[in-house]
Amino acid sequence: MKAYIYQNTGPAADVLTLREMVMPAPGAGEVRVRLKWSGVNPSDVKTRSGHIPSTIPFPRIPHSDGAGLVDMIGDGVDDFQPGDAVWVWNAAWNRSNGTAAEFVVLPSEQVEHMPDGLALENGACLGIPAMTACHAVATDGGVRGQIVLVAGGAGAVGHYAIQAAKFCGARIVIATVSSEEKAALARRAGADFVFNYKTDTLVEEINKVTDHRGVDRIIEVDLAANIQIDVAVMKEGGLAVIYGSSQKEIALPFSPSIGRNICYRFFIVYKLSRPDRQRALLVLQDMLKDKNVLHNIAKKVSFANLVEAHELVESGALPGNVVLRIE
Repeated sequence: MKAYIYQNTGPAADVLTLREMVMPAPGAGEVRVRLKWSGVNPSDVKTRSGHIPSTIPFPRIPHSDGAGLVDMIGDGVDDFQPGDAVWVWNAAWNRSNGTAAEFVVLPSEQVEHMPDGLALENGACLGIPAMTACHAVATDGGVRGQIVLVAGGAGAVGHYAIQAAKFCGARIVIATVSSEEKAALARRAGADFVFNYKTDTLVEEINKVTDHRGVDRIIEVDLAANIQIDVAVMKEGGLAVIYGSSQKEIALPFSPSIGRNICYRFFIVYKLSRPDRQRALLVLQDMLKDKNVLHNIAKKVSFANLVEAHELVESGALPGNVVLRIE
């Protein structure tokens, strides 16, 4: 099979190479998927660049998310048959063989059936972006009746988070963005209020929406950039659910945080516990059954142009998901 590998970390153009690899065979309890699409996520490019340290042996095939058709099943697999349309998750987590390849073999519990009518390319966006959003919404009792602030509401996770919050009963969803183009995406996803985070009046605008009572929950993409804003708009006893930061070290404003009983919930979607993952998956499955979920694919890139896909994600220039078409 053809697959992209890297044998050391570094710039995409320097380290990613297309190789002919041995076709993997599924063992007991495993499924082989003929991949049609591979999701390219920020964590994929950060791992390839070395920004996220990893002890996984080289060579590595990048990418954790993908979608395609079941090609072969191992002994003991009863939930799948060849030809089933599926999406996969955590393919490159603690493994060397991700989804930037024609085939991938995974334990059957890391393979999910595609909902009827959902395009395969959208399935490549579910493992990290959609599951991150659904966990951020569902954890700690959920959001029913709450005012929720989604930072980066036009991003791959934020776009799903707005929809998940509305689906799960949030009373008001506020989103922050950096441009009018991104504001339109956030409104289309269902945000009730959308504000540009580059303005000096952001805190005032959010506090007006909450009548100065504060937001119940913040779904945070960049804690380093937004921590002061988060503290300024959070209600007493509020919750910040954090899945990202542009800096590794952050000065936490201790006094206002403890004085108002603010809770900070950090998580990485790769390491969700089985109960947490199952809860998030149920939310996602219910949303997809409703058939009203909007998927925000910003760019579809051909298999020959993986380097371009990585560079696009690294640039941060595109709102939404980048997916790789595997011909």
